[in-house]
Amino acid sequence: MAAKLKTAVLGATGYSGLELTRILLRHPRLERPVLLRRSSDKGSAPDLADVFPALSGNGGYPLQSLSWPALKHEGVQLLFLATPHEVSRFLVPEAMAQGLRVIDLSGAWRLKEEQHRAIYGFQDSDAVTAAELTERAVYGLPELNSDRIASANLVANPGCYATSVILALAPLIKAGIVDRSRGIVSDSKSGVSGAGKEPTSKTHFVSVADNLSAYSVFNHRHLGEIVEQLGLTEQELIFTPHLLPIPRGILSTIYVQLNRVMTALEVESCLRNVYSGKRWVRIFQTPKLPQVQFSLHSNYCDLGFCLAEDGRRLVLISCIDNLLKGAAGQAVQNMNLMYGWGEEEGLQ
Repeated sequence: MAAKLKTAVLGATGYSGLELTRILLRHPRLERPVLLRRSSDKGSAPDLADVFPALSGNGGYPLQSLSWPALKHEGVQLLFLATPHEVSRFLVPEAMAQGLRVIDLSGAWRLKEEQHRAIYGFQDSDAVTAAELTERAVYGLPELNSDRIASANLVANPGCYATSVILALAPLIKAGIVDRSRGIVSDSKSGVSGAGKEPTSKTHFVSVADNLSAYSVFNHRHLGEIVEQLGLTEQELIFTPHLLPIPRGILSTIYVQLNRVMTALEVESCLRNVYSGKRWVRIFQTPKLPQVQFSLHSNYCDLGFCLAEDGRRLVLISCIDNLLKGAAGQAVQNMNLMYGWGEEEGLQ
């Protein structure tokens, strides 16, 4: 029997980190993951079950202080970072220097272009190393980058909104059938868990319940990610995120104009040709459309569309679970590719 892979997770106490840990604990190819906390996290809980009592019935899940020698001693080969952007930006160079492969769930290494990274305000102590790792990092969208992910040592897991928008638009952009001069509009809505675990005045129950609000208009962090991966300019895309009064899930409604008259069958074929054999993308046959509830608690990205009678105006609908296909599930999908396993392993 082949030896099982040893992994470690830093940031298991957040929403995405918890989902990731749950998947890794049941993954058939893995030993039990090492759960980490930073030594600077004063007063943090000693066990994950102290943070998430639902785990209490399955024994202990100790949170160890991050120590590179300790990880080496335990035989850890792959490190997942479910940490804030600035923490991942600081830790990845150290992890890579230790010979670890890394899947980073933050935005620290997703962006190649400096003008898009500026929104994070990173202050790199070693600018040369940071630049080298930025170039080496592979954008971890398996449906589009599987070959590069397989050999990568640093995978930048995509953002949740970005995943939903890129997967919907990529086939059409690649086929050259979008009239980019007319602009693209993405109206995207996410459940509250997409804002992270730390509460703010905007994510308190009294602010979110019975409400719908737009935020970060024209300056959301995922905008640069979307345009970079699709080869668009910022002037060609309007992306507006909204906060839904639900715990999890994303629905993106994307409006495009086609540069020639097409039939619904042609549009559907364009999507199916790109995602043929892609386990985690489901194409809905028009006029059926995805809904948030269909992809919840799964690693699916559900895509559907409606084409106007003129054959030029197209509305795309893309739905994902922001904590799974938008974060933890996609991270495991990337791990499966990195180690030559089926993309569905541990995710079914």
